[in-house]
Amino acid sequence: MDEKNNQGNNLDKENQKKVDESWKEQVEKEKHEPKREGFVPPEADFKFFITTLTLQASIALGHIANPSTGKTEKDPAQAKFLIDTLAMLQEKTKGNLTKEETDLLENLIYELRMAYLAKDEDKK
Repeated sequence: MDEKNNQGNNLDKENQKKVDESWKEQVEKEKHEPKREGFVPPEADFKFFITTLTLQASIALGHIANPSTGKTEKDPAQAKFLIDTLAMLQEKTKGNLTKEETDLLENLIYELRMAYLAKDEDKK
């Protein structure tokens, strides 16, 4: 009976050792991987950047509810600042953008300017 106990103990130790080793391997692997907890931002991209500014301008114009409050808020000064920022980017990046980026920026600025003027007309 002692021999069976010894064999059982040896098997338990071997199994335990395998579990411990796999845990160590997993921890070591995780050390070298980038952490992916919570929000993982998208890759930096000019189109994403200008559409983010456009989204912020749309929120300031009252076209879209503010995601942090859930309320539609109008802030014409903020909207104008963001539209002017996009126009400045257009001027400063002239000749350095792809046709797709140039067209997107031009269209976004046009749409925002028209929306801004329409909001201004609504006040009168």
